[in-house]
Amino acid sequence: MSGDAPQSPKTPQSPEAARSPEAARSPEAARSPEAAQDPQTPDGPPPATGPAQAQHHRDDWRTTFRPDIPSSARIYDYFLGGKDNYPADRQAAQQIASYLPNVREAARVNRAFVRRAVRYLVNEAGIRQLIDIGTGLRTIGNVHEVAMEADPAARVVYVDHDPVVLAHARNMLQGTPNAVIIGHDMRAPADILADRDLRRLVDFDEPLGILFVSMLHFLSDADDPAGVIGELLAPFPPGSHLALTHGTADDAPQVNDAARVYDAATTRMYVRSRAEVLELVRGLDLVEPGLVRTPEWHPEPGAYVPERPSDCYYYALMARKP
Repeated sequence: MSGDAPQSPKTPQSPEAARSPEAARSPEAARSPEAAQDPQTPDGPPPATGPAQAQHHRDDWRTTFRPDIPSSARIYDYFLGGKDNYPADRQAAQQIASYLPNVREAARVNRAFVRRAVRYLVNEAGIRQLIDIGTGLRTIGNVHEVAMEADPAARVVYVDHDPVVLAHARNMLQGTPNAVIIGHDMRAPADILADRDLRRLVDFDEPLGILFVSMLHFLSDADDPAGVIGELLAPFPPGSHLALTHGTADDAPQVNDAARVYDAATTRMYVRSRAEVLELVRGLDLVEPGLVRTPEWHPEPGAYVPERPSDCYYYALMARKP
């Protein structure tokens, strides 16, 4: 998700379709992160560094299984302690951690925000349909699981365009009629809203909850993230909500250095200041307590809140369409 124009590549319908031709001939290589290493480099290849090479990578990973290219989804999976990551992802993650020593905790706190936000949307705002933009790889407490625990009638649409994420999610959601994943770039909201599977689950006459968790910092200013939010919310009635978290270098300038690691990954990162994040939701009403650090947004009773919430590197907010 760089500043290039949105693409609409065909996405794989199964894990087999997400593999490269070489991986298709060797199932173990596609299923095992440890096995998917460059045969000439035991620890796997380093991330690309040149602009031309990085651009090629950002074009290539959308349609071809490329474990040698660091993926933002798989880097995040590594920070959460997951196993769906590869040597290139781990190398990039370790480089990020060298700048941000609390990044693993920040990822866990960010994920905990997702659970609290979903419960708020269902239990407090009365919303029964959710769109999760950039769902990433499956983990404990997926959005549909939290939402359906609160209300079994809740409906969830996941949106992603990473071929590995799509394959994993389609497998996870088998036998779950009220949840689906669709393959689209978040910079193409019209395509998202026109998707047949989304329209099967979503009622445009009812309020909707949209989640942009750790996603909007992968959109440049040229991608117009505020416009993306506005276009997605436009067809839905007042009372619709938006929940987001966003990386920031406020109080932690080294976040800017960590963000540059993503220049060689599938998506570049554009961290923003407090004022810039608030500008993304202009025209919406902030839900109390407004824009805060992730652990400060509606903490659960007895929950651990770090002494320095700014060490979690994210802002969080919930906003309501008036």
